[in-house]
Amino acid sequence: MKILVVSAHPEPASLTNALRDVAVAELQAAGHAVRVTDLYAIGWKSEVNRRDFPTLSAFTRLRVPAASSEAFVAGSLTKDVIAAQDDLLWADALILAFPLWWFSMPAILKGWIDRVYAFGFAYGVGEHSETRWGDRYGEGTLAGKRAMLIVTAGGWPTHYGPRGINGPIDDLLFPIHHGVLFYPGYDVLPPFVLFRADRTDEATFDATATALKGRMRTLFETPPIPFRRQNGGDYAIPSMELRPERVRPDLAGFAAHVEPPALKDRQVEGLS
Repeated sequence: MKILVVSAHPEPASLTNALRDVAVAELQAAGHAVRVTDLYAIGWKSEVNRRDFPTLSAFTRLRVPAASSEAFVAGSLTKDVIAAQDDLLWADALILAFPLWWFSMPAILKGWIDRVYAFGFAYGVGEHSETRWGDRYGEGTLAGKRAMLIVTAGGWPTHYGPRGINGPIDDLLFPIHHGVLFYPGYDVLPPFVLFRADRTDEATFDATATALKGRMRTLFETPPIPFRRQNGGDYAIPSMELRPERVRPDLAGFAAHVEPPALKDRQVEGLS
């Protein structure tokens, strides 16, 4: 199988990059083809601006979705974006490795998403009507592929637990899991999270590496997070609200968008 690994940490000797290398080595040892994109190493341009749309007239107001759509159709997106899109289409699975900074991904990785997920590639695809609101949330360009996060977090596991002050880790990662990955079609696997990253000693790293190798060996076997598909009947179209008869009345917020049986059984793998 083919796997794309995208990492985001400015320090080459960081824990994030060390875990990335463990994952890559294990995947390659199993015979998979792996491509690695280190966003800091390649100096990825993170901000979206007029330079992303070379054929846009200087006299035309920049409306990013429209400019993105026109450039994608015309094949005039910048070379770095086109290459990244080709990598996503090539890969059977995507792994994003990053530290949890201010409750989200580093800006450079968000910028990679902003630029690579062009209109017509990752969004704005499919039929939009009274019965179907595009190919998204379980469908789309990247449907049939898998995605997974490798995340390092400074806090303790309890800080990210159901009653933890930082909020549940599932909630913090929901915008990435459900929005960035499930939206364009990925089957999203439970994340691999290392807590207390700044306190990782050699023994903890070795245990973490062993656990991560196990996750890599089951990358194409692990059941994905069972998010509800947009066009599967659970949502009213075009309001995009869950139908009352399709969800328990006590479920609301992020949890309502995950099928209940697996919601109570699933656990995030985390090491302290």
